[in-house]
Amino acid sequence: MGLFSGRKMKQQRKKKKWKKTAYKVRKLKLKIKKDPLGGAPQAKGIVLAKKGIEQKQPHSGIIKCVKVQLLKNGKEITAFCPRDGAIKHINEHDEVLVEGLGGSQGGPVGSMHGVRWKVIKVNNIPLESLRTGKAKKAVR
Repeated sequence: MGLFSGRKMKQQRKKKKWKKTAYKVRKLKLKIKKDPLGGAPQAKGIVLAKKGIEQKQPHSGIIKCVKVQLLKNGKEITAFCPRDGAIKHINEHDEVLVEGLGGSQGGPVGSMHGVRWKVIKVNNIPLESLRTGKAKKAVR
């Protein structure tokens, strides 16, 4: 590197930055574009259907999930209904609030493949209080 090589060094640094995946993802905002929630921690949606998903090997069992269409962009996601009997309190056409499950890099947890979100509220009532019987769902 010579005395007048500042411009060349700057250009080389810029070129090498774009070779790094983390830098590229951050600058091009790929995480927000890929994420159905659009970078938000939670989102509201309408339940389209209830469904059971089989667990990955070596576990066996059926995970109770709901198919949700998000209000903000119309994308469809599969959300997990946590704990025993939670699926009973969710019906089709209910409005639910979903949030991330907490897997690494926003991915699925454990043996649940393709499930990255969980339901936390149904018609603005916490799912846990519905499940335990502390609250009742409003009848329309």
